[in-house]
Amino acid sequence: MRVSRPVQARLPDRVAETPSKETPETAEALAARIRFCRICVERPFASPLPHEPNPILRISSTARLCIASQAAGTLAHATTTPFNDPSGERLRAWLGVTREEFYDVSKIAIVPMGFCFPGQDEKGGDLPPRRECAPSWREEVFKSMPQLELVLAIGQYAIAWHLGPLRRRTLTETVADWREVLEQSGPPPVLPLPHPSWRNNAWLKRHPFFQSEVLPFLQARVRPLLKPQSREKEGGETGGG
Repeated sequence: MRVSRPVQARLPDRVAETPSKETPETAEALAARIRFCRICVERPFASPLPHEPNPILRISSTARLCIASQAAGTLAHATTTPFNDPSGERLRAWLGVTREEFYDVSKIAIVPMGFCFPGQDEKGGDLPPRRECAPSWREEVFKSMPQLELVLAIGQYAIAWHLGPLRRRTLTETVADWREVLEQSGPPPVLPLPHPSWRNNAWLKRHPFFQSEVLPFLQARVRPLLKPQSREKEGGETGGG
């Protein structure tokens, strides 16, 4: 993953309690803890979250594919369901998966850079992911899922975190070098992708390689990861539930 990490923010007392080292925490237990997180309201880095926290993520001890995304949008916030919008429809088409497969947490984990909807700016656009989430939780989240075999880093924030020095000067250059990035990153390997938002329609038109080269590879890589693991491999997992 990433070579260096920001200093971890101090969490509220009820969130900071973690299991003993003798009993590794499962991904499912960690997700339950994260849902009580209020650090962006009680101990924010800057201005507090402008609404009640509603952490949204989906992690499990069996998912082999992880979508490392940006932050919840308005519809995700309203429904507590990630990618429950047109961007999600496009992403599912990119992956070649059904809605049912996409939301099967036993197969696909979804870990935004910011768990809560960050609010909107004066122009009505979504603000960047909250800065508290990643340094407070991200390393712990991925340690709870050692079985992951592929991470899809979607958008500039996830790409910056998961690729670190492997990131190119721009998102376009990073995605264009996807083969080399995939080979050099990990474990698990990381595939950089643009955000599936309509705001990237022009980018997609200017860079046809994404549809002709990246998407066929992506769909071929994703499909086997949705199949159940063999019993031998499952038996070797840590943090299983």
